[in-house]
Amino acid sequence: MTSRANSRLPLAERLRPTRLDDIVGNPRARYELRAWAKQWEEGRIPARRAAVLSGPPGVGKTTAALALAAELGWTLVEMNASDARNEQSVEQVAGRASVSHTLDETVAGKRARHALILLDEADCLTGRLTESARSRPVPPALADFLRGRYVSIDALNAAWGLLPKGKPRAFEDWSAVPRSPGNAGWARLPAARRDIEEWRSSGRSADLSDRGGLGAITRLARSTRQPIVLTVNDDRTLTRYSTVFRTGVVRIRFYPLREGELSAFVQRVARSEQIALHPGALESIVKRSHGDVRAALNDLDAIAPLPPGPWQLTVLGFRDLAADFVALTEEALTTPRYYRSVEVQDRLDAPPDDLLPWIEENLPMFAPDAGHRDAAFRVLAVADQFLARARRARVYGLWSYASELMTGGVSLALHDGPGAGRSAGVSFPAFLGDMGRSRALRATRDSLAKKAGHRFHLSTAKSREVVLPFLERIFSAASGRGSRVEVRQRAGAIAHELELTPEEVGFLLGTEPDSRAVTEILAGSAPVAPPVRSEDEETPTRPGPTVSDGSGEPPKRVQRQLSDFGNG
Repeated sequence: MTSRANSRLPLAERLRPTRLDDIVGNPRARYELRAWAKQWEEGRIPARRAAVLSGPPGVGKTTAALALAAELGWTLVEMNASDARNEQSVEQVAGRASVSHTLDETVAGKRARHALILLDEADCLTGRLTESARSRPVPPALADFLRGRYVSIDALNAAWGLLPKGKPRAFEDWSAVPRSPGNAGWARLPAARRDIEEWRSSGRSADLSDRGGLGAITRLARSTRQPIVLTVNDDRTLTRYSTVFRTGVVRIRFYPLREGELSAFVQRVARSEQIALHPGALESIVKRSHGDVRAALNDLDAIAPLPPGPWQLTVLGFRDLAADFVALTEEALTTPRYYRSVEVQDRLDAPPDDLLPWIEENLPMFAPDAGHRDAAFRVLAVADQFLARARRARVYGLWSYASELMTGGVSLALHDGPGAGRSAGVSFPAFLGDMGRSRALRATRDSLAKKAGHRFHLSTAKSREVVLPFLERIFSAASGRGSRVEVRQRAGAIAHELELTPEEVGFLLGTEPDSRAVTEILAGSAPVAPPVRSEDEETPTRPGPTVSDGSGEPPKRVQRQLSDFGNG
């Protein structure tokens, strides 16, 4: 029954990690969070009692906090954006937990040493730091309440059953209705009692605002005796209000996942959940999510019931970014005017870095002569420098200068003079086309270099330079016509030891993953056992490098070298 219920949950919830090590991406952020939590585990209150996890949505901020609590066996007190988070609510829920956590609470049968207070989406608080919680509204006078409901005094008398000469007597006008019922006889009538109860409850509406919430959280971060984690999309929302959020908390940054990380993760989930993907669906999911794990899992969940084919791409949908780039590039190179960074982003839904290759590729076709081409490229080079500085120093305010230079600056250089500038067709950047076609190949190469580098204690770059050419020669010799059985066994042993996938073996062989050569090598990828020799049989003359310690004992084998795989 539990498994059926869990199977109905979205993938993002069903696969939510319960250990920090199981979270994909952001290893530095996870290390810093664990180091901060370790201070609490050691029984001392750290100088910075709260941690602020910042980063865009879907990169693992809330998941990291929940996994930390589960991993350390802490109880969890959570307040998210759907809760009232004004001064009174924060003090009642989080404030009470921060000073009065009961030690008899248990998690998974063990006593919880701490309560982790999680304030999710803290940057969504709208109340100003200096605001106090809203006081409870004062109910209107009873006469005003009844006038708003019945409009006329005759309607009120009829509803309550009051008669001019009866007991209790009917009201002559609205001035005869008191501000409160007191002990009047009409207050005991059933109809009147219902209206009086509603009048009294009208002043007890809950305060669902955020008034005073920031101030309460600021005080809480200074005085809490339990760990507090705040998640925000942009920590500047908090730091501009108080120095506490600048220097008095641990600030941990989470970044979007790289495309390679996210692609490998989505593939892993698809295999474990037995979801068949169209060849273009994986790339579409990764591109659409922009490093957002939750968005990628939601897209994967959406196409899971569909067979692999065009329907998956139809459900995912796509935006014809190429058409947007063509239109803006042509307009920028033919119309001498400036485009601000905000306009570029709105029209392309992309950073200025993505527009630069389009301008660079098509600029020569729109230049009337070599002089205008030279002037335009000089302006474009300055824009490229601003983009490089923005990436290197993470000062993205430089994007505005780059956007205006690569659009208005380039177009003015092309149209500087009578008759300057000409119309031409916009073509897709050749560099981007080559990179797009080789993306999967480069990802396979990097994965293979990483595995080999880990096995031979080399960096990925060194492994790509030294090990991959060696492995390509070994596998090429194993797949050639008339290759010896021993060589094929060695290639299979390497594939087994490095845990190579069909795609990686196909890369080494220069063929498709489902080719016959790949299948034969993987079919023989069992580890090659050393030959069994009798005690009287001599040791082989070339068992590999050995060292002797001079004690008369048989020599010991040293760490394996690359040449060990080339015995055949």
